[in-house]
Amino acid sequence: MKFLDEAKVYIRSGDGGPGCVSFRREKFIEFGGPNGGDGGRGGDVWVECVQGLNTLIDYRYQQHFKAKKGEHGMGSNCHGARGADAVLKVPAGTQVLAEDGETLIADLTEVGQRVRLAKGGNGGFGNAYFTTSTNRAPKHANPGQDGQEMWIWLRLKLIADAGLVGLPNAGKSTFLASVTAAKPKIADYPFTTLHPGLGVVSSDGREFVLADIPGLIEGAHAGVGLGDRFLAHVERCRVLLHLVDGTCEHAGKAYTLVRGEIEAYGNGLADKPEIVALSKADALDAETLKSQVAKLKRAAGRAPLVLSAASRKGVPEALRALQAAIADGREAEAEAAPAAPWQP
Repeated sequence: MKFLDEAKVYIRSGDGGPGCVSFRREKFIEFGGPNGGDGGRGGDVWVECVQGLNTLIDYRYQQHFKAKKGEHGMGSNCHGARGADAVLKVPAGTQVLAEDGETLIADLTEVGQRVRLAKGGNGGFGNAYFTTSTNRAPKHANPGQDGQEMWIWLRLKLIADAGLVGLPNAGKSTFLASVTAAKPKIADYPFTTLHPGLGVVSSDGREFVLADIPGLIEGAHAGVGLGDRFLAHVERCRVLLHLVDGTCEHAGKAYTLVRGEIEAYGNGLADKPEIVALSKADALDAETLKSQVAKLKRAAGRAPLVLSAASRKGVPEALRALQAAIADGREAEAEAAPAAPWQP
């Protein structure tokens, strides 16, 4: 299935049905009077977070969603039926933005969340509604109100506990394949990973979700390479695992380059806890490994982990560090959450 994380969609709620002008005319019934019913209300447009979806690919083939119009009112005080709603089903982590691409309308992070995007128009009143003591036979009714229409953006940000960042070919996909059941594409050329991937890590009896995104290069914030838009998929992570290729020319410069792109991206990503690791350690001799660790330590300001996803050297230590950071993040979120009101 092709991964799609952004889509522009047109939505329109249903118009309200017009009211009816009608009079009761039956044999032997005098002074029947007006009996025109009201029109039905137009359908609403909703967005709903559902299980079983992990991409917005459905909105590649259908971009227009319209709710049904309300039915006309009829005689004998029959009110028109309400129009059917239109429901946009999206995966968890989807944001709904206005047409400008910046104004946030809704952020759906949990399955079952449901938000109304456009309200249907009210139905018009029939002539029976306008009967008064001085106007016993009104001959007019209201038209239904128009529905709302707009263009919106659906933007998916994957929900994961930890995220992998680094240059292309830093070993991110190999690490994901090593610690989860995910099967990302792995090859010896840059930009093997073209779309974000998720995997569930099970370690020491605990589980967490790990996200892998395409590699960053210098100028990614300006659109160079695949750009930095995939960084949105690690915005919700509690911790970042920054992998630096040990076989590169200078580990410190490689770290600084990616760190600069993360800071240029903004959105609070640079403030997230970060675990720095030197990858592909099995491909280095002892002297080169020592030199690269020293360079990376100077650049990052702390001692990096040393690991090899292929041989699993240092991988358990990296997973424990991620679990500890995730646990700290969950505790901080629990403390920051408002206390539930007291109930007897």
